[in-house]
Amino acid sequence: MAKCEICGKTPMFGHNVSHSKRRTNRQFRPNLQRVQVFEKGRLVTKTACTRCIKTLSKNSKL
Repeated sequence: MAKCEICGKTPMFGHNVSHSKRRTNRQFRPNLQRVQVFEKGRLVTKTACTRCIKTLSKNSKL
């Protein structure tokens, strides 16, 4: 599933624009990784975007 389980980020849509300004559809996909996270004292595997992984690692050092 192409969705971050923490922030809910999903693919977005836009256009490729060529030199002649011709537009074709494209998709911007989030950079999703499978990570193991402690949740309520248990180790759980989640799909998270890299921004959420960075935030989780910053908060766990506190």
